[in-house]
Amino acid sequence: MSTAGLKCPCCGSSSIVEDDHHAHRQMVCVDCGAVVSEGALTHDFFEGTDVSYSRTTAVSKKPCLNQIKGQQRLTALCRVLRVNAEVETLSSTYFAQAYEHESFLKVSLQKKENLAGCCVLVSCRQLNWPVTMGTIACLLEADIAILGAVYQEMMKVLKVEAPLVNVSDVMEAHCQEYKISSLDVHEDLAEDRKDLNKRALSLVELAADSWILTGRQPVPLMMATVYLAWQSLNPNHIRLKVSLEKFCLIAKVKKNRVAVKRVSEIKGVLCKLGKEIPWVTDPVTSDNVVKHVGDIVKNRYALLRSAMRSHEEAMRDSQEEEVNPSEADDQTPHATSENSEMAEQPREGNESNANQNPVPNWGKRMLFAPPCVIHPKRRRAALEGLKDVTGDEDISDGEIESYIRTPREAREFAVTQKAWLSQSEEAKCQ
Repeated sequence: MSTAGLKCPCCGSSSIVEDDHHAHRQMVCVDCGAVVSEGALTHDFFEGTDVSYSRTTAVSKKPCLNQIKGQQRLTALCRVLRVNAEVETLSSTYFAQAYEHESFLKVSLQKKENLAGCCVLVSCRQLNWPVTMGTIACLLEADIAILGAVYQEMMKVLKVEAPLVNVSDVMEAHCQEYKISSLDVHEDLAEDRKDLNKRALSLVELAADSWILTGRQPVPLMMATVYLAWQSLNPNHIRLKVSLEKFCLIAKVKKNRVAVKRVSEIKGVLCKLGKEIPWVTDPVTSDNVVKHVGDIVKNRYALLRSAMRSHEEAMRDSQEEEVNPSEADDQTPHATSENSEMAEQPREGNESNANQNPVPNWGKRMLFAPPCVIHPKRRRAALEGLKDVTGDEDISDGEIESYIRTPREAREFAVTQKAWLSQSEEAKCQ
């Protein structure tokens, strides 16, 4: 073995000689006696370098327990959703990449549990398998807001994109969950899946036109439309008596508690449109409106225009009645001079109060409006202000003047205020 170019790591000397110690050849420094390198028995690729423990043991890293549970959860989701092998393979690939990423290493266990569902969701959307985020959240029993945040972060980390889902595809996949074919239930309760999907999709579009779908979760609305579509396709006395809860038991699906509210809202819209059907003479109510669903969804655009036109005319007539005095008011005797004074005096004050009053809810005047406008939430600041009121607060002069209505009240207030001031001065002097 050549000693050219070797130097001692201890003293830096280049005086290196070979020393045969028994059968083991070594390179020894002449100046300090340090062993520079060993012979062919230990000469390998890692000679002269620091080797880590993981490289010397050559043991591959095994997945942790949480990752194994997450993979099992992912597989269970794919089995429940009945996706094909391609979707399951892509979901597993995304989960392995995202779990090992630094953004998901030191996060909460809840976030890691939602990661498996997000991987399944993005894989289904990329491979055109219609699944909603609400369905994933329901299967995982997770908060949909947290699931949505993890979904957005995962897409950003993995740099993937998912196309938007068509509502017709989602509706078709949702209808497949209901076991109401002739093989599952009695003939009076059975319904063809294609007809059910078509009618339910028409009701979803009607809900979107009437603002019911705005800001709402899709799963309760889809359940409500499927239930009403099932009743309207064959509105016999048996189906009309079946409630939503019993329908879910028959169809072997889990009832959504919010779907009951969506059913009542859709029935309210159907009643407003059913009253505009020319050939319907009987009054349309929530009990019999299901019988007219076929005619309503078939002519929904014409009925929507007719209903809005009738509502605008009714609002215009009511405003004209408020502006023009009635004949009964003209026949009433004239008010006395004192009453006329009381009527003339508060005009300015009433105008100031009217300006201070909040603007009335415009959603109450519209036939169809978003739910957040029809039922607005009370502001937290206003509620906190009401809690702090004790009744002992000071009243400003402007507020006092706004409550004065007649000259008589003004004189009485001035006398009372003068007497109160004189009493307070006397108390101070004493």
